[in-house]
Amino acid sequence: MERSKNLRVEPPLDEIDRLIVEELQLNGRMTNAELAERVGIAASTCVARVRSLVARRVITGFTAQVDPSVIGMGLQVLISVSIRSGARQRITEFSDELRALPEVMQLFFLGGVEDFIIHLAARDSDHVRDFVTDHLSAHPAVSSTRTSIVFSHHQNPVRISR
Repeated sequence: MERSKNLRVEPPLDEIDRLIVEELQLNGRMTNAELAERVGIAASTCVARVRSLVARRVITGFTAQVDPSVIGMGLQVLISVSIRSGARQRITEFSDELRALPEVMQLFFLGGVEDFIIHLAARDSDHVRDFVTDHLSAHPAVSSTRTSIVFSHHQNPVRISR
């Protein structure tokens, strides 16, 4: 089989890379010196390894996670959205509009019965109603919606298999 000249084949992650990723998932704010000590390598090697993981897009960012309830967004809901069959050409536009809204925590574009699932943070049920009315029900591309309240939410980090 012939490979394209533009295809870059990245080396697989070794055990040190896996350890670095695991440690940073537990605490992305630890110092390089602490990270190097935890994985058993020199600090200079650790800096180079982390830079390589970022360059290879294994690590795609370092962020602060915010508890929505602490900032007054104590209600989370999942809203399933179906797009009208005649409006399929508007899916990208619709997706871009949703991504720009601050209360949209996650947006999933799906294959299946629903076209999207929106993970929404809201102040209360009135906020959810207003969101659905203003951004979904009134949208010409939307056929139907279904809203489910999230009672509990847990997210595991992506685990790198060994």
